[in-house]
Amino acid sequence: MDTFIEILNTPLLAFEDQSVTLANIGSVLLIVALTYIAIRIVERLILKQLAKRNTSPDLIHLIRRIFFIVVIAILVFTVLELLNVPLSAFAFISGAVAIGIGFGAQNIINNFISGWILMWERPVRINDFLEIGDVKGTVEAINTRSTRIKRVDGVHLLIPNSHLLENTVVNWTLINHLNRSSVKVGVAYGSPVRKVEELLYQACAEHQDALKEPKPTVVFSSFGDNALEFELFFWAYAGGDRELRVVRSDLRFRIDELFQAANITIAYPQRDVHLNSLTPIEVQLVDKQ
Repeated sequence: MDTFIEILNTPLLAFEDQSVTLANIGSVLLIVALTYIAIRIVERLILKQLAKRNTSPDLIHLIRRIFFIVVIAILVFTVLELLNVPLSAFAFISGAVAIGIGFGAQNIINNFISGWILMWERPVRINDFLEIGDVKGTVEAINTRSTRIKRVDGVHLLIPNSHLLENTVVNWTLINHLNRSSVKVGVAYGSPVRKVEELLYQACAEHQDALKEPKPTVVFSSFGDNALEFELFFWAYAGGDRELRVVRSDLRFRIDELFQAANITIAYPQRDVHLNSLTPIEVQLVDKQ
């Protein structure tokens, strides 16, 4: 037994007048394990209480990050104290880290700080629908280095946090889910335009997702080459482009039904071809049999 205790107290590392023993390392491992279990239990309790209060997912995510970092910081200082390691021992390491940041880790630090800005200012939140260039998708997670976005086709993208702060981002759901959209239709020349307007309003009024306020608007937009062109503007609550596409599709189905019932023809491209030739054109009929 004395031999075992002597082995546990044998110095493995020395820092100035302090030493690290096997017993210290064992104590540290035990504390780390117990701390990990405690973090999971406390985190689960906190998330459960926040969920009962209908807290937004992005605020829950921010609280989890702050809680995790605070606990890790406390754990690090506790471990150093147990190991009898003075903070001055990390002076060289901190200098090396600073040099590394200066030469090659600017992007990492930039994305790290940007991630905290996103979580704190909340210009982009979890479940927001974003449009970044040609990409449209829903925010699933804001991580330390990047933000995970699920594109409308189901593909996941990892976008650097700094990119969201340094570029133009269209957030469809930043303030609310109220969006305006439109449906265009062209009818044949000679169609009763007031009747067309009435049917467009009727189709919009019959759709449950098209709002009565703000009121929809029908605009006689143009005398086109092949049609009298109309555009129906309407407002709807939608969490993204896909939901608006469904509403527009439903309106087109209903408009087609109403136009058919009223004998209004939806125009199609027409071309008159004039042949100007001084010589007769020979036309031959070929018998395929």
